[in-house]
Amino acid sequence: MLSTQKIAIIGCGNLGSSIANGLLEKESFDAKNLTLTKRNTISLSDFEARGAHVHSDNVMAAKYADIILLGVKPYNVAPLLKEIKPVLDPKKQVIISLATGISLAEMYEVLDSKTVTFRAMPNIAADIQESITCVCQQGASLKQIEIIKQLFDSIGITIDIDEKLMEAATVLGACGIAYVLRFMRAMIQGGIQIGFDSKTASRIVNQTVKGAAELMIQQNTHPEEAIDKVTTPKGCTIVGLNEMEHQGFSSAMVRGVIASFEKIEKK
Repeated sequence: MLSTQKIAIIGCGNLGSSIANGLLEKESFDAKNLTLTKRNTISLSDFEARGAHVHSDNVMAAKYADIILLGVKPYNVAPLLKEIKPVLDPKKQVIISLATGISLAEMYEVLDSKTVTFRAMPNIAADIQESITCVCQQGASLKQIEIIKQLFDSIGITIDIDEKLMEAATVLGACGIAYVLRFMRAMIQGGIQIGFDSKTASRIVNQTVKGAAELMIQQNTHPEEAIDKVTTPKGCTIVGLNEMEHQGFSSAMVRGVIASFEKIEKK
C-alpha cells in the first residue's frame, strides 16, 4: 500500500511541493519514505524539518525509490530520464510524469520498454488537497494502479482517462483553475462597482463559487438545472445572464478552452 512506498519527487517545484504536503498530511505515511530533490533546496527546508529527505542528487533519489515523480518542465523530462536510467529497475519501480505534452511513447524512447509509466495532471488546488488529477498509464498492474490512485487521492480526487485526453485534461483541470479565478475577479470588480468594498466582495464571491461547485458535486446535476431555480420570470438573474450572453460570455469561455488546447497540440 501507499504507506509502505518510498517516493521520490524529482524537480520538486510548486506542484511537487503540493503533492509532498498532501502525502505528509496523511497520518499513515512516514515522512522518512519521501525524498525531494531540487537544484536549490532552500525552498524545501520545511519538508526536511518534517522528516523528509531533501537534496539535489536525482540519481540517488531515483535509485532508492519505489515511485518516482518527475516534476520538471517538459523539455527537461528526456534529459532527466537519461540521467537516472542507469539506476532504474523496470521490475520494481513506477515512473510518473507531471509534465504537460510529454507522451508515454516519448518517455519510452529513453526508458526500458518494461518500465511501468504514468502521466498525471493535478492542478494547483493540490495545495489544499482539492485537486482533480487525471491519470493514464502503461504496463501497470491493478495493485500499482490502486497505489497511484491513493497517492493522488491524498491531494484531492483522481480519475483514469485515455492518454489521448491528457492534453484536454490539462486545459480543463489545470488551466481551468485560472479561468475560474478570472471569472471570480470579474465578479469581485462588479461587486465593487455596485457598492461593496473589495474585501467584502471577495468574501461573498468566494463563498458563492464554493457553494455553486459543492451544489454540482453533491447533487450530481447539470448547471442549467440549478440555474433554472434562480431565474424567475422578469427577474434580475435572467436579465444579468442574458446580458452576459449578448456580450459573448459562454462563447468566450469555449473559445478560451479551445485556444489553450490548440496551444498544447502545437507543441
